[in-house]
Amino acid sequence: MGRSESQMDITDISTPRPKRQRWTPLEISLSVFVLLLTVIAVTMIALYATYDDGICKSSDCIKSDPYLSYSREKFAGDFLLNGAARLIQNMDATAEPCTDFFKYACGGWLKRNVIPETSSRYSNFDILRDELEVILKDVLQEPKPEDIVAVQKAKTLYRSCINESAIDSRGGKPLLSLLPDIYDWPVATENWEQTYGTSWTAEKSIAQLNSKYGKKVILNFFVGTDDKNSVNHIIHIDQPRLGLPSRDYYECTGIYEEACTAYVDFMISVARLIRKEKGLPIDENQLSLEMKRVMELEKEIANATTKPEDRNDPMLLYNKMTLAQIQNNFSLEIGGKPFSWSNFTNEIMSTVNINIPNEEDVVVYAPEYLTKLKLTLTKYSARDLQNLMSWRFIMDLVSSLSRTYKESRNAFRKALYGTTSETATWRRCANYVNGNMENAVGRLYVEAAFAGESKHVVEDLITQIREVFIQTLDDLTWMDAETKKKAEEKALAIKERIGYPDDIISNDNKLNNEYLELNYREDEYFENIIQNLKFSQNKQLKKLREKVDKDEWISGAAVVNAFYSSGRNQIVFPAGILQPPFFSAQQSNSLNYGGIGMVIGHEITHGFDDNGRNFNKDGDLVDWWTQQSANNFKDQSQCMVYQYGNFSWDLAGGQHLNGINTLGENIADNGGIGQAYRAYQNYVKKNGEEKLLPGLDLNHKQLFFLNFAQVWCGTYRPEYAVNSIKTDVHSPGNFRIIGTLQNSPEFSEAFHCRKNSYMNPEKKCRVW
Repeated sequence: MGRSESQMDITDISTPRPKRQRWTPLEISLSVFVLLLTVIAVTMIALYATYDDGICKSSDCIKSDPYLSYSREKFAGDFLLNGAARLIQNMDATAEPCTDFFKYACGGWLKRNVIPETSSRYSNFDILRDELEVILKDVLQEPKPEDIVAVQKAKTLYRSCINESAIDSRGGKPLLSLLPDIYDWPVATENWEQTYGTSWTAEKSIAQLNSKYGKKVILNFFVGTDDKNSVNHIIHIDQPRLGLPSRDYYECTGIYEEACTAYVDFMISVARLIRKEKGLPIDENQLSLEMKRVMELEKEIANATTKPEDRNDPMLLYNKMTLAQIQNNFSLEIGGKPFSWSNFTNEIMSTVNINIPNEEDVVVYAPEYLTKLKLTLTKYSARDLQNLMSWRFIMDLVSSLSRTYKESRNAFRKALYGTTSETATWRRCANYVNGNMENAVGRLYVEAAFAGESKHVVEDLITQIREVFIQTLDDLTWMDAETKKKAEEKALAIKERIGYPDDIISNDNKLNNEYLELNYREDEYFENIIQNLKFSQNKQLKKLREKVDKDEWISGAAVVNAFYSSGRNQIVFPAGILQPPFFSAQQSNSLNYGGIGMVIGHEITHGFDDNGRNFNKDGDLVDWWTQQSANNFKDQSQCMVYQYGNFSWDLAGGQHLNGINTLGENIADNGGIGQAYRAYQNYVKKNGEEKLLPGLDLNHKQLFFLNFAQVWCGTYRPEYAVNSIKTDVHSPGNFRIIGTLQNSPEFSEAFHCRKNSYMNPEKKCRVW
């Protein structure tokens, strides 16, 4: 996707499920209170359910009658659904809120939850995703006579994924039969030079992986939105992703040494398995020599890439030139042969019958990388390069093979994520099917679990918070009137998408046609994966000569996240996030504003963060700022760069957060909480104060901030903290709480924090 298509989400994605630790006396007393509330609520619901009023109360009737479902939930009243029990369980009331609000809000949660062996981190977000996966399992596992074709295909794909006996019985054979299509893997075959060496060209080899399977090694060629003309698609050339999480890992010393060792061992193990399955002799020294050579090559490629903090300005990233100019500016020699950019490009695009002339415009995101790459590639042979490219393709497919192959990556997984067990097969499969057939799965999820009436409530919240954003522009002394006017125009032009696309429910033919070319077999999971890779890449490449569909959703419905797209100027709130603690029609409005309200403000603010501010109301990369306002924005932002950059994370070995890489998310968090709080104040002025929640000696201003904070309750394994601090554009959850609330005068006022206490520093940062 182009820079304008990059999705600014509210969190990254990870995995699930808790185990118990010993409870403290305080937790026991709180739990007894919660249990009493539960008993009362359940008793009342049971009495209501047994009352014979002539109304059908079967699960089928409830599903088809939102009002009846709402009425039964409402009958539980203020006992459970208002969130009091959840808030009490998660917090540590003995902690001092003005000293450490993370501990105050999440101390109870941290004591009750440990990270499952299958997870690299664990948080409230992960619990919600855990629960969503259970729903997906339920709706995917059983075929029904009424299933439309698209749904049938999703269920077949799921069953092929959980069919472990079939997968194990095939060993690595499905992969072995595919390798000749990508010039094989030299280390795992005999006489590679004689078989492939004479016909091998870098253009064909790199293009083959890209055009057929969407695998981008050495060069990242893709079709995406033209940032400066967002109604059109254009070819992009960028630096590739790496086999290890970030370029820092290739230092291979200190905290990264274990990961490097495990990575090379992973390569060797898979090469050994393939040679064994082929019946070829195994020379351990040769395997080690060749895979260490691959590591050296990948290390040089990593060092040639530009650091993330130097790629934050989309204006500087955008370098448009013709294909002929690329050939002149970035001549490469690979495997002893000159590299033809025209041949490479047409090798890829010929798979969708598109010819690319030398006059074709291309956007180059990484000119510095291409310049450095030239020297790197002259040091390595065709065999070295093919060993790397094939490995990176094979690496992604190991998890689709038999148990023996899966186990070869255990040490590597442990080094990167700290996990000692594989995710449950059904969970992995539910996520895989959701990721590849998001609209078919979204239909099943919505029908099973989404309360449609919440759409209208969230629409109203978006209207309120957008109005607050526009009103607060008047408060900004650093922005001039001309720029404020254009910011208002952009805010008003933001399009919202809530819940799910109506078509996935109402238009069976459209949904079936979306997956028309896919035909899965229940006993061929590997082939199904390859089919998905080809289908997805083919679909993306074809877009080059098509207009951008700005009405297209950038996310499926069964997702616990929220998104902003710069190129579409669109915010998306999938059905999966419209649930407690973020939102419920039955919980107090203070909790809704502190939950989904903050998320709405967060996503709106992404349109004006360090990346989004560079795009206009139509989604085009245009400088619409006066020079003075642009300079002032950078000054205001620098305050947050310093603030978050000064946080050191004990779980990551005391490393400091990267205030530059996390700037966009930090700006969005701070803007989101401020806008949501002001919107809640407006609600109270109009509707009056809400009733206090039972069992909590907190007013609703305090509850607003408490619910915001509890969204981010969670913790990480040290290995993943080291990974995340280099790769995640979001600050860790505890710092999202602390950093945002340190900058909030309203928070300090609500909790009566004295000046210069930890949570109420004298210096506060504000952009929006």
